[in-house]
Amino acid sequence: MKPKLSEPLTPRYTFNQTYLWLISLTAALGGFLFGYDWVVIGGAKPFYEPYFNVSSVANQGWGTSSALVGCMIGAGLCIFLSDALGRKRLLIASGFLFSLSAIGTALADSFFAFNLYRILGGVAMGIALNLSPLYISEMSPAEKRGRMVTINQLLIMFGVLLAQLVNWQISLLDTEMADEATFEQIAQSWNGQTGWRWMFGAETVPAMLFFGLMFLVPESTRWMIKNGQTDQARKVLVKIGGLDYAQDSIRETQETLERGDDSQINLKALFQPKIMKLLALGIFLAFLQQWSGINVVIYYAADIFQAAGFNLKQMMLNIVVIGGVMVASVFVTLATVDRFGRKSILMTCLAAMSLIYAGIGYSFFADLGGGVVVILVLANVMFYSISLAPLLWVLLSEIFPTRVRGAAISIGALAHWVGNFTLTYFFPAIKENLGWANNFWLYGMICVFGFLVLWKVLPETKGKSLEQLDRELS
Repeated sequence: MKPKLSEPLTPRYTFNQTYLWLISLTAALGGFLFGYDWVVIGGAKPFYEPYFNVSSVANQGWGTSSALVGCMIGAGLCIFLSDALGRKRLLIASGFLFSLSAIGTALADSFFAFNLYRILGGVAMGIALNLSPLYISEMSPAEKRGRMVTINQLLIMFGVLLAQLVNWQISLLDTEMADEATFEQIAQSWNGQTGWRWMFGAETVPAMLFFGLMFLVPESTRWMIKNGQTDQARKVLVKIGGLDYAQDSIRETQETLERGDDSQINLKALFQPKIMKLLALGIFLAFLQQWSGINVVIYYAADIFQAAGFNLKQMMLNIVVIGGVMVASVFVTLATVDRFGRKSILMTCLAAMSLIYAGIGYSFFADLGGGVVVILVLANVMFYSISLAPLLWVLLSEIFPTRVRGAAISIGALAHWVGNFTLTYFFPAIKENLGWANNFWLYGMICVFGFLVLWKVLPETKGKSLEQLDRELS
């Protein structure tokens, strides 16, 4: 007897866990590379800026944020290409661009070339951050989807941690540089001339591995069904969960697609009123994740800890600890995302972040010392890494109907990068005008606003198949 459409499919089947994990981990390597590229700039910043004599606020902001322009381009390309070309082809392209960017940035001999290759890497980041979680969500059974998509976030955080460890260890190789070195002394040091290049170049190995392994995984089964490749999709679904699972998954996906526009890009469908509401929710989530202020902590950690009274070596070590906290926090998400649900986790962590930002701001206002700032920053990173960091991509992969999912997630990702760029590029100027205390209080107010909006409009999606969510939400 066939299951009712209102019931989740997954409890009836036995899944090939090994195969599901292998294809998910392969796709999640895109997240790993994103994580590395995302934060490597923060540890290299104290060294490449003296090398290129980057002293103006505008150039400091551009050097830190130029990759984000590429991220916006990559996300924009996905709007038009992810449904036309499929997930796999674009992820292969991102692996190639990651490799090219790592080599080019490491060999850059001018600030222009440095930013050019950072932009190319940003295109890869925009594609990977968009399509890696989408691919995993479309390949995962409903009861495992939250956990499997969070694997991508886990590898993002491992990429973050590896970048910070690499930056820290490379910086320690320069034993002759003083802890309190001047801008000019750093420029002439080994770190200022060569060390920062290895920080970027080290990414080449995992980038080429991702590029090669993506040739070995199948295309997304939902994309294949949508594009008439049902026989190929059936073979993959049988391998994941058996013949009954394959037949029921194909039937349910086809019934979902029959109710809507089945064109390749589906841009017209995005303007339907119910889809527009979901799109507005996705865009709000994307901006909230960025404007909650976490990338200021990631990109400008060295500046924050310097303002709190730490020297260069202490700053590099503190940045590594941030990466460790981010990795550990994702394990909390893995254990809770399919148990407690997305909305309750977001609500709890946004409330905590609001209070922590108030404390960080007061610490700078009252000059309480570096130790207090470090503890509060780490607590803030922990709550962010449990909630907004992974759950944005879980929710974006769930709330949109199959017929527009690729384009809609790409729009959400584009909003994410617009928010990231505006926050990162303008932060130096905002900090100069507001000061450290007011800057962090501002992020706390944004978290309070986000809490109120999501409490009112965000649906709970845990434990439901993508087709069931399609029916309920759209």
